[in-house]
Amino acid sequence: MLGTAATALPGVPEEEFLARRGQPQTRARRGAPRDRRRGRDGGGEGAGDVLSVLARSVREVESALRSGRVTPATRTKFQAVALLLREERTRVKAAENSTERQRTEQLKRLDEIAKTLAMTAVRDQGLLALLSEDAVVSDEARSLTRQVLRKAGIETEVEEEAPPVEVPAAPAKPRVVPQSVVSRQLANPFLAPDFSAARPNTPRPTPLAGWELLGPLLRSFERAGGGASACMDLPFPSSRRVPAGLELMPHQARLVAAAEQGHRTFLLADEPGLGKTAQALIAAEAANAYPLLVVVPNVVKTNWLREAGLWSPRRPATVIQGNGDSIDGFADIVVVNYEVLDRHVGWLGDFGFRGMVVDEAHFIKNKSSQRSQHVLELSDRIRSFTARPLLMALTGTPLINDIEDFLAIWQFLGWIDETKPRGDLMDALTVTGLNPADPGFYAAARQSVVNQGIVRRRKVDVAADIPARRIADLPVELDGAAGRSIRAAERDLARRMVARYEDALVTRGSGPVEGIDHDLVRRVARWEQKDATAASNGDNVFSMMRRIGQAKAGLAADYAAQLARSAGKVVFFAKHVDVMDAAEELFARQGVRFSSIRGDQTPTVRQKNIDAFVADPEVAVAVCSLTAAGVGLNLQVASNIVLAELSWTAAEQTQAIDRSHRIGQTEPVTAWRIIAAQTIDARIAGLIDSKAGLAAQALDGSEEEVGSSADVQHAALVALLTDALSEALPA
Repeated sequence: MLGTAATALPGVPEEEFLARRGQPQTRARRGAPRDRRRGRDGGGEGAGDVLSVLARSVREVESALRSGRVTPATRTKFQAVALLLREERTRVKAAENSTERQRTEQLKRLDEIAKTLAMTAVRDQGLLALLSEDAVVSDEARSLTRQVLRKAGIETEVEEEAPPVEVPAAPAKPRVVPQSVVSRQLANPFLAPDFSAARPNTPRPTPLAGWELLGPLLRSFERAGGGASACMDLPFPSSRRVPAGLELMPHQARLVAAAEQGHRTFLLADEPGLGKTAQALIAAEAANAYPLLVVVPNVVKTNWLREAGLWSPRRPATVIQGNGDSIDGFADIVVVNYEVLDRHVGWLGDFGFRGMVVDEAHFIKNKSSQRSQHVLELSDRIRSFTARPLLMALTGTPLINDIEDFLAIWQFLGWIDETKPRGDLMDALTVTGLNPADPGFYAAARQSVVNQGIVRRRKVDVAADIPARRIADLPVELDGAAGRSIRAAERDLARRMVARYEDALVTRGSGPVEGIDHDLVRRVARWEQKDATAASNGDNVFSMMRRIGQAKAGLAADYAAQLARSAGKVVFFAKHVDVMDAAEELFARQGVRFSSIRGDQTPTVRQKNIDAFVADPEVAVAVCSLTAAGVGLNLQVASNIVLAELSWTAAEQTQAIDRSHRIGQTEPVTAWRIIAAQTIDARIAGLIDSKAGLAAQALDGSEEEVGSSADVQHAALVALLTDALSEALPA
């Protein structure tokens, strides 16, 4: 409900909803004309009419959804109704001259209307987006609220504008310049950007100069038939060298070849699992686009640093955390997440980047949002001092709500500005010899845009290039109090085992030992493992893994939601109920419909939820218990799996993946394993992989013993104690 349940939908308390948009709950924004509404005292004249008009408007939105595509007018009506519902609810609660019974009855009716609106919104991501924190209340929505009131017989008239009141501006978030960046500039003034290299952006004469072109360009994609190409022609790859032990898949190599041959702007819209990160890093190498700026969501920031180390080992990479106190100002690759970009946009604009990659580029679709403005500002700065910079927008979902989502991405890439196509795109449109009045314009215009650098491949299109089943590790940083607590608990566990080891040495009385007694290390690990199995409280290897799972839950669920929007259905596996609960709460807040498959369900409920995930196209995620749903399920409608928590055995992990990788699956399956970097979680992931190798050998006839969960737990404790003892030994 939008009265009580609306808080659960957008994640914003209703009292804050309008305030966050700079609009008080019962009057217009300061400095703008205000509406004086009559007939709205208590529950008196006009109140019932408002409720009737609201109910009718909600039915119209619902009808539009059922009939097909949601139009801009539908979205405007939805936003206006949401605003009025909140206003009415606040007003009814505050009414002094109505009885308690009147207030209760009106609030009940508002809740019924709000519930209908909420159920409608869940069916369409575009409507939910209008309730997000950075959504802008359009002038059309404000105008429509006044029309709704007039339909209800409530007079609205515009008062004279109130004189401006001096109000202290809210403190802006501080912009910073990390000391290492200052050191870089002082150490070598020749590293400063050379603005003389930029290509002049003088308009060239064209017969299309008088035409409005952005609208027709967007419509050219709406009009495209199902067989129209969504990928530019890519050259066949050369024998480009990559770091030892790595290999580019053929579809990846073709994009890199385009960068080698001089193409410099790409909207890389490959489906998840096709290696967009590697393509961007190798393309930067091919284009010599250093220094390179990479803007990413927080959840993949650590993974980008790891991938840069793999694919660009000769290029130092750094990640901006917080105020950037720990960054390397001399790095070739700088990774920053959207959430802290506002603090660093100043010095980043002057750094002299020759390339910029924006990951999950659909994050910038709302050009009025701060993060979109910062990204566009940085791309403008880069183009201002680099003649042909490498600009890459990476997203499996270039369109979220409607075709206009393209505009911000095209502007970032330099294909258009606020009002018209720029340079190369305008030239390509001119060469067609057509204008929007010509019948053949739309097909030719669409192809002109695609040729600027749109690259879209699906898993099924390149199935021969990639393994039928693979595991992709996604390391994440556990920030904040939870991360600090987990790392402290890991240190305490290591110290406890070190003390136990030292006590055992003293008790044994065999004199000093050179180096580490590895046999004793293994015994101490067994003691700790036995105590952990028997203990019901305190920090041990089991409780730590559970806490890590809880800390990863939100990041894992957020990534699963991104996958669901870009690649279709996703299976989300977790070991613990509280991790599943946290994930489902996030999906509900983001408007992602899910099915829950747990061990405590009756067979009837379980099958109903499985059928909903398999058959209902609106159910995007199956939230599954790793133990309860790891066997006996057929979930091949999904080719992407998120493993939010690690299992203790490779076999359990394989069983979970095989819920999707089975007969009937038409696409390669990717399991995204979320791993907490710099914790025992990462160590256990490596151990599981090594045990998986042993299992494969055993199945092939090897005499090696197949590892068990106890083996992994013991090996993790051995490694933790060995590292702690190594650090304590004199150098």
